[in-house]
Amino acid sequence: MHAVLRTLALAIVLAASPAMAQSGSSPGSFAPGELVDTGHKFFGTVSRGLATVIEKAVSQWGLPNGYVLGQEAGGAFFAGLRYGEGTLYTKNAGDLRVFWQGPSVGWDFGGEGARTMMLVYNLPATDAIYQRFAGIDGSAYFEGGFGMTALTINNILVVPIRSGVGFRLGANIGYVKFTPTATWNPF
Repeated sequence: MHAVLRTLALAIVLAASPAMAQSGSSPGSFAPGELVDTGHKFFGTVSRGLATVIEKAVSQWGLPNGYVLGQEAGGAFFAGLRYGEGTLYTKNAGDLRVFWQGPSVGWDFGGEGARTMMLVYNLPATDAIYQRFAGIDGSAYFEGGFGMTALTINNILVVPIRSGVGFRLGANIGYVKFTPTATWNPF
């Protein structure tokens, strides 16, 4: 069920944004090997499936021109909330501290904590991250889990890759809003 939900979310994002894919390498993008190495350092021992997930993202959307490393927590009982913090890394525009939060609604129950790596595509400037990125998400954590989803707005694509622990099951529609400072307001 988890794989079906992820596939459905990716298919919807791809259908809504067919121009997202980048081909080839550009000076400001990160190569798959760089992303895998960074992910292994960040996720540690739970990173066995990381290379596969990154390869899937790169084959669908090309090479990202940024990524976010951070941690987040979320929970839901039909309606849910998610809060996180981390750092946006780019090759030629510097690094930027970011916070994210967002609501969701759907058939979704439970809670989780996760280490998160978000691949960022088509980011024109670092401050362009401060928007709401909408998408569909599915979760299936029974003690632990590892997965990927996709969020988009204004031709910018954010692909969160999460390694979480907790208990959460369901599918939802929602958004993640990035901000320069922490806030409890998910809207």
